[in-house]
Amino acid sequence: MKKRKDEMSDELRPEYDLRQLLDKGARGKYAKRYHAGTNLVLLDPDVRKAFRSERAVNDALRLVIELQKVGSGRAVATKRSSESAPGRS
Repeated sequence: MKKRKDEMSDELRPEYDLRQLLDKGARGKYAKRYHAGTNLVLLDPDVRKAFRSERAVNDALRLVIELQKVGSGRAVATKRSSESAPGRS
């Protein structure tokens, strides 16, 4: 015999009032921040192992962009690459 919905055991702890949790929630609370330019990219596990930090990933991607420019004959020194090169002013 099937249990009725109200007879089913609920996994929510008794001290949590679901109505109160839902009343305090704000729909779209972070929508502006999300649309402001936050870009989340999920890396595959093998790619993630190759990089120690988000800066390492960004530096590698900037290098790929520069290499594409060199290949197309549009190489231009970027501000970031000139800042990180030792001995350059």
